Amino acid sequence: MGKEECKTMLDALSKVTACYRHLVIAMGSTSDSQNLREELKKTRKKAQELAVANRTKLTSLLKDKTISKEDRAEYERLWVLFSSCMELLEVDMKRSLEIGQDFPLKVPTRHLIQTGMTGSTTAVAARAMSVQNMKYEADSNIDTADLRELQSEISQVSQMMEEMEMKVQVAPWAVEAKQEAGAELKSNLSVGNSSVGVISICEEEPKEEEGGRGSRDTGFASICAVVGFFVIVIVAVVLGYLVVNMS
Repeated sequence: MGKEECKTMLDALSKVTACYRHLVIAMGSTSDSQNLREELKKTRKKAQELAVANRTKLTSLLKDKTISKEDRAEYERLWVLFSSCMELLEVDMKRSLEIGQDFPLKVPTRHLIQTGMTGSTTAVAARAMSVQNMKYEADSNIDTADLRELQSEISQVSQMMEEMEMKVQVAPWAVEAKQEAGAELKSNLSVGNSSVGVISICEEEPKEEEGGRGSRDTGFASICAVVGFFVIVIVAVVLGYLVVNMS
């Protein structure tokens, strides 16, 4: 039960940090707005709440001396994934701070960049917050007041990561992956509640065989074309030789 709970919590953190990165990319572009800044604020706070919950749960489990060797190996693997999420979150928070300082909304100091991105980011933020509709506070000073708060939160995240290394010493290079690289691309996947078809190994293998058969047929056709060309050249040379001798 503990492993499944940890996986669920870690999966939630991974999705929220991914959404946060998507929102950060829109900063400073023509899609930037006060709503985006509020979405960034709420999403990163949600990520930090999930991070604290993940840290508390995994720390207590890894400090338990009674767990089996197999369970410890699984918790260490989850810990490495958790640490990676935290590193990405910290990087994106710092990037958000830098872009926010370069592109203030209240007193613009430079033009927004024409990146080609259009439309709202509300759907991404709502997915991160697990809500249907986002609610905005209409704070006209969010781009300046929030930057000071963001600086403080970056320090808190950095401190939390240092404490994590002190409390639980897990060497990332000593943790073995449970599946090969890219294995998730061949597993059964579904995208939210959309109607996208399920991809499976059974469906992929015949395609590979068809692709291999097609490449062999193409190679055989190429060889036949080359042989035919040389035959035509030889016949042309022979005919030319006969014509010269008969004349």
